[in-house]
Amino acid sequence: MTETPTPAVDQIWQDNDPRADERLVWIERIDQTHAHVRQVALTAAGESVPLPGVRRTRIRLDRFRPTSTGYRYVGTAK
Repeated sequence: MTETPTPAVDQIWQDNDPRADERLVWIERIDQTHAHVRQVALTAAGESVPLPGVRRTRIRLDRFRPTSTGYRYVGTAK
C-alpha cells in the first residue's frame, strides 16, 4: 500500500464523495489550516485545466486522506 503524501502546492486530489462525480481539485496555495483549491479537469494528455466559472474554495488540510469523506492523491499538476 502506498503512503498518501502531505498536501502541497501544485498537487491534484480527487474527492472521494460519490456525489462529487469524480471532482478533481488543484492546490494553489496552503496556509496554516487550509488548502486553497480550484476545480480542474484532466485532458487526454494528462494536463490539468482549470474549469471556467468554478469558484475557488478552501479545504481543511486534515481532509486530504483517502477516506469516504476525504480526498485521494492523483498526482502533480502539469
